Amino acid sequence: MPENILIAIAWPYANAEIHVGNLTGSHLPGDIVARYHRLIGNHVLVVSGTDSHGTPVTMSADKLKKPVEEVYQSFHATFLETFRGYGITYDLFTSTHTENHFKVSQSIFLALKENGFLFTRVEPQWFSPGLGKFLPDRYIEGTCYLCGFEGARSDQCDKCGNVLEPDKLLSPKSKWAGDTSTPELRETEHFYIDLSKLEPQVVDFLQARAPHMRETVLGESLGKIHAEGLKPRPITRDLDWGIPVPVPGWEGKCLYVWFEAVIGYLSAAIEWSKISGGDWKDWWSNPAAKHYHFIGKDNIFFHTSLWPAELMGVGAKFAEIFSGEKNVPLSLPYDVPANQFMNLEGQKISGSRNWAVWGRDALTRYDADALRFYLTINMPEAKDSDWDWAEFVSRNNGDLVATWGNLANRVLSFSFKHWEGHVPPIDLANLREADLALLATIENGFQTVGELYNAVKLRDALKESLRLATEVNRYLDANAPWTAIKTDRDSAALTIYTALRAIDSLKLFFAPVLPFTSARLHDFFGYSSPLFGEQYLQEISDSLGVHTGLRYRGAEQDGIPAFQWQPSQLKPGVPLNQPAPLFKKLEEKVIEAERSRLGN
Repeated sequence: MPENILIAIAWPYANAEIHVGNLTGSHLPGDIVARYHRLIGNHVLVVSGTDSHGTPVTMSADKLKKPVEEVYQSFHATFLETFRGYGITYDLFTSTHTENHFKVSQSIFLALKENGFLFTRVEPQWFSPGLGKFLPDRYIEGTCYLCGFEGARSDQCDKCGNVLEPDKLLSPKSKWAGDTSTPELRETEHFYIDLSKLEPQVVDFLQARAPHMRETVLGESLGKIHAEGLKPRPITRDLDWGIPVPVPGWEGKCLYVWFEAVIGYLSAAIEWSKISGGDWKDWWSNPAAKHYHFIGKDNIFFHTSLWPAELMGVGAKFAEIFSGEKNVPLSLPYDVPANQFMNLEGQKISGSRNWAVWGRDALTRYDADALRFYLTINMPEAKDSDWDWAEFVSRNNGDLVATWGNLANRVLSFSFKHWEGHVPPIDLANLREADLALLATIENGFQTVGELYNAVKLRDALKESLRLATEVNRYLDANAPWTAIKTDRDSAALTIYTALRAIDSLKLFFAPVLPFTSARLHDFFGYSSPLFGEQYLQEISDSLGVHTGLRYRGAEQDGIPAFQWQPSQLKPGVPLNQPAPLFKKLEEKVIEAERSRLGN
């Protein structure tokens, strides 16, 4: 039976363009897993959007001296362009600044309040005497009281990764442009979520996920809970940009961005259902549905502990408040396959220093699949990885061009030339032992490669696909159809047919990682049905204005069978389309040219 798979991908802040670290950290792995599940016939829903609120966005607006709404919409447009360019197939890429997201987030807040998991507390918060207002956490920088890092925010230290208590920050300074006053602590009232009440349930949840959750993710999550416990956390802030607190008398305060942004996974699914006619509950209130959250390692604790606690505290009360439906519980994450960080040429990626490979810029010089390939073969699944331009060129020319691309092109071109644009018209009963052995090896790959994709071991899935491609190359070297065609045409025909059928299957193994070239290869084989669907933009209007959403129309929605993850049944004698090279070989001079761009 097909499964319902929700792919929820981290929401990028509208304050910087997407770089390769962002892509390999969450967006690309989410897309690869989504494409695999579509190929095996599952019902997939992929959602994310622009994180339009929070202080990273307002700080960017301050720096650019532009209205916040204008800045978030500008970055939102660049995100859409980038993700389309890389083929990230969102069923809906939306924004947190929508009427729908406001209503969903406020309903979650009210559900937690009615269920007794919220309380108010008067607390000290950093205040700017010069500006005459409270400063959001990212506008305060100082020394971490736990590890001594001097560039810590008041709510989180990026060096030790710990969530901080703002009032304990040492040597605080204001980061608000032009604010030279020394911040001081003043009292203000806020709502807190009492996570301590939910700690036993969160621990049980994490332990139940142990068989399939990554050790890096599980270890960090349980380790922090055992060391510190789940403490109450504030979920409101003194802000004028964000989602208003839905309680009379709380004007001038908004929901904290850490609290409302993750709710976007739910609100995006609801928005998708409104514009597509689907039912969000098939993914969010279905015990059999599986939720995958693709994020970077800096957001592990939020997604494995705080977000599940929110959902547990809400229970079925959300739907009752939001739409009047009773007995509609919300599902918990099935897996959080968080990646580590990708560095660049041995240094941490830094936008401010222009030490980055920017997503849109890279597409002006390289094909999307070449970039997707390197980002996957070098994906930081278990530990930090490093983008190295010399390795990029080497991998492109070796693995991508020589091992896979040349295999597909030379066999298709040879068949097209010597059998007049057709697959060799052989008798299947004449297949030899070596032919059948190769086809059996490739057929077994549907299980081995499939299991790796299913376990979100994407590097290993790609490596196994390359290994199987190497087996086909070895088979061709042993049978040498290029010379056999001159003396034994029947033998050459059997070899080329077998290799074509193997390549037709290998195409599916590579397809989640290399969708553009796999779709071209699918067309070279003469198939009339598309391998994947298509992306498109849609204008969506609500009371907060008009935003553009990135959407995906799957091939199965056009009456084409969704299940394609099966060995090739290529028939002898069928026509082919004119083949062409799938990939471009790169010159060595690319390496220094790209390195010279860094830091400038």
